[in-house]
Amino acid sequence: MAEETETRRVRCALFVDFDNVYIGLQRLDREAAEAFAVSPAHWLSALEAGSDADGEFTRRFLVRSCYLNPAAFSQFRPNFTRAGFSVVDCPSLTQQGKSSADINLVLDAVDALAASTRYDEFVIVSADADFTPLALRCRASDRRVTIVTAGPAASAYRAVADAVITADELVELVREPAVPEPEEEAAPRASGRKDAPSPARRAVLRQVRTADRPLTGGAVAQAAQKADPALSGSDWGGAGGFFDWLAAVVPELGTATKPSPGWVWDPKRFSEADLPGADGVDLPPLQRQVVEVTDIPNLPTERYGVLLRELAKDVRSRPFERAETARRVRDACQAAGEAIGRASVNAVIAGVLYSGLDLSTKPTVAQLAQTWTDYVVGLCRGARMELSPQDESAIRAWVGGARR
Repeated sequence: MAEETETRRVRCALFVDFDNVYIGLQRLDREAAEAFAVSPAHWLSALEAGSDADGEFTRRFLVRSCYLNPAAFSQFRPNFTRAGFSVVDCPSLTQQGKSSADINLVLDAVDALAASTRYDEFVIVSADADFTPLALRCRASDRRVTIVTAGPAASAYRAVADAVITADELVELVREPAVPEPEEEAAPRASGRKDAPSPARRAVLRQVRTADRPLTGGAVAQAAQKADPALSGSDWGGAGGFFDWLAAVVPELGTATKPSPGWVWDPKRFSEADLPGADGVDLPPLQRQVVEVTDIPNLPTERYGVLLRELAKDVRSRPFERAETARRVRDACQAAGEAIGRASVNAVIAGVLYSGLDLSTKPTVAQLAQTWTDYVVGLCRGARMELSPQDESAIRAWVGGARR
């Protein structure tokens, strides 16, 4: 059964809104933006591996379409044609400079829905929420939808997708070689001898390391049992229970049995402070609604204040490097007695970068707070929240750490 899961192939139609992704990545990580544009064959290969409720699968991209504005990005066209893409030139048709990429992409996707070849999955590479109706149309036709974003995507857009590859995941996808990590080998026994690689171990590592947050123990246990049916209905290979099995077979992962239902995470990217409820507080109704519609961190005012101060302190004293800066700021916040996880730090860093603030210029805490609050208010308005002047003032005071 495990062998069938590993060889399952899914027929896919891939649509890339080049301008949206390239510009979004430039704000977040310029090197990643160049890698995306220069080496599409690399990240296309990395995208071939996927998973769903039925297990792992391999994508076969029968349609590869890229839509770009030739006036701005024609130099990247050969890179995509060499990678097997059909490149559609979408020049600007308005005085405001907006290209025809959206309408061309939607028309081609609708044609693919009606094609004689049945595409099992539609992969939309864009953070543009204008594609929400297209994603709904695909779902109504019983097709899987995967969204790849390079920027903040509206919650309604993410909600219609079966899977979302976030901007941070896309950065890793385009920059890092898709090679097995040393930890993929079997875990050593107490005697120091290694067993043959375990299918369940490989499945657990793959699922946890590609997740954008800590996973419930039940979800990870299901992946292990699907890869190794012998673990189903047993005492987990003599370990007695799932978390005991994890400790013996996959000891490099972080685990916690509380809060319920138990959690598993990649310690290279997350910690216990990233678990649901670790950062969160019972916010007032307005702030709670903002968290629900924008997915910003559920932090109280004082924690936002600490996070912004530590971020300003770090970028003014050391060169900005996104991953290392986030790690140091997370550690500094926790050393200050605030349980702020790395996911929360990453969200604030991404928000100010998307807003155009260059963290290598050593901005002050006031500049950071102003940029971050502008970004959050913009997300609220993009989600069609109707904000009174009092509402906006309350939101700014909250996410700005009460700085005016």
